[in-house]
Amino acid sequence: MNPLTGLTQTRPRRSGAMDSRAGVMDGPGGGPGRILNQGLDQRLDQILGSEAAKRVLILLALVWLIVVVVLPLGTLLLKSLSDNQGNFVGLANFVAYFKSPSLSRSIGNSLVVAFATTAIAVPLGFAFSWCLTRTCMPAKWLFKSLALMPLFAPTLLNGIALIYLFGRKGLITTGFFGAIPGIKLPLYGSFGIIVSEVIYTFPQAMLILSIALAVTDARLYEAAASLGAGRVRTFFTVTLPGIKYGLVSAFFVCFILAFTDFGAPKVVGGNFNILATDIYKQVIGQQNFIMGAVVSMVLLIPTCMAFIIDRIIQQRQVAMIAAKSVPLVNKPDALRDNLALACCGLVVFSILAFYGTALYASLVKVWPYKLSLGLSHYRFTGMGGGGYAAFFNSMRMGLYSAVLGTAVTFFTAFLVEKVRVWDRCRHTVYFLSILPLALPGLVIGLAYIFFYNARGWDFFGMFVPNPFNFLYGTMAILVLSNIVHFYTMGFLTASTALKQMDIEFEHVSDAMGVPFYKTLFRITLPVSLPAVLEVASYYFVNSMATVSAVIFLYSADIPLASVAIANMDDAGDTASACAMSVLVVFTNIVVRLLFLLCTKKLKARTQAWKEG
Repeated sequence: MNPLTGLTQTRPRRSGAMDSRAGVMDGPGGGPGRILNQGLDQRLDQILGSEAAKRVLILLALVWLIVVVVLPLGTLLLKSLSDNQGNFVGLANFVAYFKSPSLSRSIGNSLVVAFATTAIAVPLGFAFSWCLTRTCMPAKWLFKSLALMPLFAPTLLNGIALIYLFGRKGLITTGFFGAIPGIKLPLYGSFGIIVSEVIYTFPQAMLILSIALAVTDARLYEAAASLGAGRVRTFFTVTLPGIKYGLVSAFFVCFILAFTDFGAPKVVGGNFNILATDIYKQVIGQQNFIMGAVVSMVLLIPTCMAFIIDRIIQQRQVAMIAAKSVPLVNKPDALRDNLALACCGLVVFSILAFYGTALYASLVKVWPYKLSLGLSHYRFTGMGGGGYAAFFNSMRMGLYSAVLGTAVTFFTAFLVEKVRVWDRCRHTVYFLSILPLALPGLVIGLAYIFFYNARGWDFFGMFVPNPFNFLYGTMAILVLSNIVHFYTMGFLTASTALKQMDIEFEHVSDAMGVPFYKTLFRITLPVSLPAVLEVASYYFVNSMATVSAVIFLYSADIPLASVAIANMDDAGDTASACAMSVLVVFTNIVVRLLFLLCTKKLKARTQAWKEG
C-alpha cells in the first residue's frame, strides 16, 4: 500500500479476469456496484479536497473562535460599561472602582505579588534547569519529574499545605508539635500568597529554561575558552545572551500566572486583597456582576500588556542552532556535579515535604490532637461540595476536555499551518488562537455567564434569541470553558509539531490529487502523535486541577472536585479539602504516567520509520 495515497499496488490478475473499471466483473467484489462506489469516492474526494472546501473549514474555525472567545469578551466589556438596568454609562463604573480605596488597592497588591513571585521563581527555575542541562549529576530524569509535581495539584492545595506547615497549629510553627523550637511566619497575606505562587510557577519557569539551555552550540564555548574567558565571563557573555528569549518568556509566563491565580490567594490571602479574589467577592459574595465585570477588565490590562510585549520580543528571536552547530557535551566535574546534586536535591526535598505534609494531614484523624492515621477524611460524609460525585464529575470533565479539546486544537493548528489558502483568514485564526493565553480563568468564567446565560439580545427593537443558551448549566459549558482556558498551549504545541514536517508532503499530495484530509489522517496525524497525546494529557491534568475557569459556571447538579475543595475550605473542613486535593494529584499523576506509556508504545508502532 502506498503510504501517501493509500492505494493498493496492482497485483497480477487471474486468467480471464478483466478490469472492473471497464464494467466487467473481476471476482466477487466487482460489478456495477463497485464502479458506482469508486465514482462516488472520487467525487467526494474532489469536493472535500477542493479549495472551496478548505476555505469553508478555515471559516468554520474562525467562527468557532469568534463564538467562544470574541463574543463572550465583547459581552463582558459591554457589561462593564453598563449599569444594572443595561443602560450604557461609559466609564462611570471604572471611575467608581478607582475611587474605592479597598478595591483600587488590589491592583498594587496584585502587582507586588506577581513581581515578587517572578523575581524568585525565575532564578530558581534557571538554577534548577542549569543543573539539569549543564552538569553530569545523576538521576536527572527523576529530579525533573519530581519538580513537575506542582503542575498536577490545584493551587488551592498550595495554600492548604502552607496552613498545615505555618498555621497556628502547623508543623513548623509548633516545632513539629513541640519537639523543637517553632518558627512563626506571617502566613496570611502577601507572604503566604507569594510562597504559594512560587511553588506554582517554578515548574513553568524550569521547563521553559530547560528547553532554552538545551539548545546550545558548543563552538561558542570553545571560542570563549580559546580566548581565555573564565567561567564567570563565559556565563555572562555566552550563556545568558543565548537564553535571553527563554528568560523573557519565563518572566512573562510567571508574571501572568501569579497575577491571575485565584486558588492560593483565596486560601491564604486573608485581608490582603488582589484582583482575582476581588472578582470572586463581587460576584459570589455581593452578587454585583457589573463590578465583577469591571474588575475583570482591569485584570485583563496588565496580562494583555505582558502578553503583547512577550509576543513582540519572541518575533525578534533568531535561530540559535545552525546546520554546522556542534552539540554541547558536558564534562564531569566532581565539585560542580555534587553542588548541582545538592541544589536539586534541596528543591525536590522541599516539594516532596510540602505535598507530603498535605498527604499526612489528609490521613490524620484530628490535627494536631489525635495524630492516628485513617481514611475518615476520604469518606466526605456530611461535607459540602459533592464528595465523590464531584470527583468523578471532574474526571468526566477532564476526559471530555482532553478528547474534544485535542481534536479541535490539532485540527485548527493543521488548518493554520498546512492548508495554505486564504492567508488573511488563517492569520486571524492564528491570532485568536493565541489570545486565550492572556485570559485569566475567572475572566473566561464570568464572560461565559454573561454571554451563554443571556436568552437573547435586543437589536434596534427586535429581540434576537441566543442559540447557545442551552449550553448554560450543563457539562458542555464546563468543558468548553476548559478548552478555551488551555487552548493556546495546546495550539502552540500542535503547531510546533506540524512545523517540523516538511510542506513537501502537502505539495506531493496536491500534485497526486490526494485530498488533504487523507494526508492528514495517513501521514500528518501518525507523525504528530506524540504531540497529540501531550496536548490530551495537558487538557486532562489542567481540567482536573483548575478552579478559576469553572467556579462561576458549575451547577448544584454538576459539582466539581476543585470547587468542592474551595467549598470545604470555606466551611472549615480543611482536612477533607486536603483529602480531595490529594485525590486530584494522585489521579493526575496516574493519568500522566498512562499517557507516557501510551506515547512510548504508539511511537514504536507508528514511528518506526524514524529508526531507519
